[in-house]
Amino acid sequence: MIVNARHAAHDQPRHVERAARLSSVLEALHAAPIAGELAFSEAQPADDASIRAVHADAQLDRVRWSATQAGFWIDHDTYTTAGSWDAARCAVGAAIQAVECVAGATPQRSFALVRPPGHHATATRSMGFCLLNNVAIAAHHARTRLGVGRIAIVDIDVHHGNGTQDIFYQQPDVLFCSLHAAPLYPGTGDDRETGSGPGIGATLNIPLPHGTGDAGAALVFDQLIMPALQRFQPELILVSAGFDGHHRDPLGPLAYTVTGYASMIGRLRAVADACCDGRIALILEGGYDLAALSACVVGTARILAGHDDIDDPLGASGQREPDIAPIISRITARHPLFAGAAP
Repeated sequence: MIVNARHAAHDQPRHVERAARLSSVLEALHAAPIAGELAFSEAQPADDASIRAVHADAQLDRVRWSATQAGFWIDHDTYTTAGSWDAARCAVGAAIQAVECVAGATPQRSFALVRPPGHHATATRSMGFCLLNNVAIAAHHARTRLGVGRIAIVDIDVHHGNGTQDIFYQQPDVLFCSLHAAPLYPGTGDDRETGSGPGIGATLNIPLPHGTGDAGAALVFDQLIMPALQRFQPELILVSAGFDGHHRDPLGPLAYTVTGYASMIGRLRAVADACCDGRIALILEGGYDLAALSACVVGTARILAGHDDIDDPLGASGQREPDIAPIISRITARHPLFAGAAP
């Protein structure tokens, strides 16, 4: 577990993306029965060169400058405080360290416990609670400094990772997969968005109707995401691990459970074991109900540690799920990965 110890300096207590999120997660992890199996290390801030490799100079300058202002808002829902620049650099540093843990000769599964989150930040714009794109910078670091060739990024946040998609949309060696609720912020992630230029086929979007839960997610993984990963054959799997698809989350209209999220991570762990010597790293994204977020992270940590059973203290929503078979059929019929034209 790589921890962004400076995260609490980036805080608006009345905002859903607040310091209490990660504080609650860490408290739950240290109190969990699995705590003795986990190793915690503190993230070091990323250097400017690593960040500028993905983000425009003007964006960095804006984030750095905004942190000198009192209670600045980059947009209507993305704030900065005096400590935000340090917190953002440490979030990126944690993501990079998580990749370095799994890219070596003896890979270890890792989880970067960070905030602010990152997957909405594009190469030129901070947005959607996100200042810098942690997972994208970590992926670029893996490719350019660690010699990793093909990388798959699987985004399980309830919101589409528009920033990550934009950054890699034309790159054939980074497969971006996202299952997300639609319609929902930021309005991107249609299944017809499959990449452009040399990156055609290296973006897989799976927009899900509101109310989709564990059964729907299992179908998506078994019929779309896992076959896509197996065909792409990544050398490293990164996960944008957002837990705001839990049925208790105040921002997400999906109905996943703690068990459902653990099942997703278990499937990704199995693919990583089969395709890339177990090289899988998670970077925390959303999740705004503190109890649900904490329980999901504890369950995920247990799966990453090699266990297959978890405790779900929150149970299911009890609502009926929509039929997503037509969505799966449509994507299977027209996406290049399933038509034999994998990048």
